[in-house]
Amino acid sequence: LEVQNLELAYQDSKVLSKVDFSVGQGEFFVIVGPNGSGKTTLLKSIAGIERFSSGNIHILGHKLQSYSKRKLARSLAYLPQSVHSSYPFTVRETVLMGRSPHIGLLGIESQKDLEKAVNSMQLTRVEHLADRKMDQLSGGEQQRVLIARAICQEADVVLLDEPTSSLDLAHQVLIMDMLEDLQRKHNITILMVAHDLNLASLYGERIMLLKSGSVFKTGPPKEVLSFQNLEDVFNCILLVD
Repeated sequence: LEVQNLELAYQDSKVLSKVDFSVGQGEFFVIVGPNGSGKTTLLKSIAGIERFSSGNIHILGHKLQSYSKRKLARSLAYLPQSVHSSYPFTVRETVLMGRSPHIGLLGIESQKDLEKAVNSMQLTRVEHLADRKMDQLSGGEQQRVLIARAICQEADVVLLDEPTSSLDLAHQVLIMDMLEDLQRKHNITILMVAHDLNLASLYGERIMLLKSGSVFKTGPPKEVLSFQNLEDVFNCILLVD
């Protein structure tokens, strides 16, 4: 994944300014920064949802604009920050939606698709909820189902916007360990936005710190999450232990 001099503005307000970075294949890359620093907008731009003003995005060596929606969905999975999951689909049906880019014109799931869905539910520990409706689940359970759907998509690049925000501590670790395991065993590239600096430092191989829509610092956690960097960006005193 390569982002070159990306700029994006809403009317007269610049949200992203000359954002430039690359993520290697199979890397766990985490974006952190204060509210309003452009993290979610950047992720949406990479997912093809937001239209950027200037710059380029390359995914797997090809320009983002060259992808059809179906081809992009085979290469890239995106889990937004918040999803309204009040629709009356079951957990199994929701997870199977991740197979849409791989299913033929008839829209009929194969045995392989069903097996992928079961495997994804097992990984996120929601298989016991398979026949429950999404609107009958807690926020944390819904989040785990949506992560299962993203995994079921079998994309080479996975974009996650605060995937653990509605999870308790035990499930935060469960999901992060599972993502790290997928990344290492299957060489999946993970690009994740996180508010929790502790999780970011534990799992991110490299971290990018954003400030006011620009890249403040990129590198290993020890270099990026220093006392001085965090104080400069967050404008408060933080203990780095």
